[in-house]
Amino acid sequence: MAITEPGSPPIGHGATAQPAERTGAVRAFALLGTVQTTLIFTITLIAVPLPEIGREFRLGPSGLFMVSTAYGLSFSGLLLFGGRLADRYGGRALFATGLVVFAVASAVAALAPGFAVLVAARFAQGVGAALTAPAAVAVLRAVLPDPGRYARAMATWGGLSVLGATAGTLLSGVVTTWLPWRWMFGVALLVSLVALPLTPRWLPSAAPSGPVALDLPGAALATAGVTLLSYGLLSTSGHAWASATVLVPLVAGLTLLTAFAAVELRGREPLLPPAFLADRRRAVALPAIALSAAGTAVVFLLLALYLQQIRGWSPLRTSLAFVPYALSLLIAGRLAGRFIVRFGARAVVGAGLTVAAGGLFLLSGLDPRTEYVTGLLPGLVLLPAGVAPVFAGAAVLAVAGVPQRQAGLAGGVMNTAMELGPTVGLALLMTVAAARTSHITVGGASPQAATTGGYSWALGAAGFAFALLAALTAVAVRPRSEE
Repeated sequence: MAITEPGSPPIGHGATAQPAERTGAVRAFALLGTVQTTLIFTITLIAVPLPEIGREFRLGPSGLFMVSTAYGLSFSGLLLFGGRLADRYGGRALFATGLVVFAVASAVAALAPGFAVLVAARFAQGVGAALTAPAAVAVLRAVLPDPGRYARAMATWGGLSVLGATAGTLLSGVVTTWLPWRWMFGVALLVSLVALPLTPRWLPSAAPSGPVALDLPGAALATAGVTLLSYGLLSTSGHAWASATVLVPLVAGLTLLTAFAAVELRGREPLLPPAFLADRRRAVALPAIALSAAGTAVVFLLLALYLQQIRGWSPLRTSLAFVPYALSLLIAGRLAGRFIVRFGARAVVGAGLTVAAGGLFLLSGLDPRTEYVTGLLPGLVLLPAGVAPVFAGAAVLAVAGVPQRQAGLAGGVMNTAMELGPTVGLALLMTVAAARTSHITVGGASPQAATTGGYSWALGAAGFAFALLAALTAVAVRPRSEE
């Protein structure tokens, strides 16, 4: 998907670029983008076949929870450290290292003889992904040192993650209709095995532009804090907020993250420099990325539950219901770069948030008898039409003004927002859904009406959050010359 501006060539086709340089940039972007999409695809690839996994390994709710979350816990927890490792040792070296870990873990997951091995393999996949994702951003910066070309490339890059999540939801239902769930890990393994020999041939081996210290105390605190916080939030799906299962990791995670903030404020070479987050562009970009990822995850989860549990649809038919979503996402993503060139990244983010809010408000009207074509389809088209430009514009803002020596850090922070957004958003919005469901049930409504009432309120709350952030983004908008 090439991002172009009027009168300008696409990614990798600068006005003075030589043919070999153009070809090299296109190849590098294709390789890095395919891997990034696969890393996010791997998060959602077991969403549909999870019940089948539970039956094969005789798992209860806690076991299914661990299988579902192991990848995301290690992925989100290690991203910041992975970003700084890329800045210190070079993007290509860490990219290849992460791919090896990811490939081996994917093979083990596909052949896992039991629950413990599968969870360990999923956790190891997350470790590999946490090394690979920020390194890919650092390598892309080396491939496209010109700020304008790099910004146009990042506009496309921003949509790859949500595309990967959408592909995971679609393909998991389609593939597992005819093949065992283990085949889903074959996608991650195949991409890794193809990408590894191409890495030294297609990616530059440029060393970091300067010495980068590793803040090991900060890394330990950040990793442990994010992991525990994520585990506590994810545990709310099966336990009350006041239960020890939720409260202990939440308090421990928040305590460690508070300690991390104190260490960063006082450290000479912090893992996450406070000035990096204080930049107004990232103050707009990171919340937009987190909220958009959360909104996408909530819609996938709630509508999948609604279509299968309330409407009785099969997994295959449920997956196919999201095809219009994917098409709208692709079209909007292709147009987003042109809008960014013309109107500026901040304005595109604000407009995208507004459009996405409209899509969520349309979806919030669902009830047990909502028709797909007239009731769900408009929202399923409008939401991605807003989300795609948000991710594109936010990706441009997230890396704007970042020096080469912090390119890996920028990738780590951006991916952390991408991972934590759904974790926090799902915990809060599913709590809204559960509370509203209980309230309606007490009032004497049917179980189906009560459930869809909770879903409706959760989607409406998500729409309100998008509208609020759109308003805040409008206040933060500055002239394009400042971007």
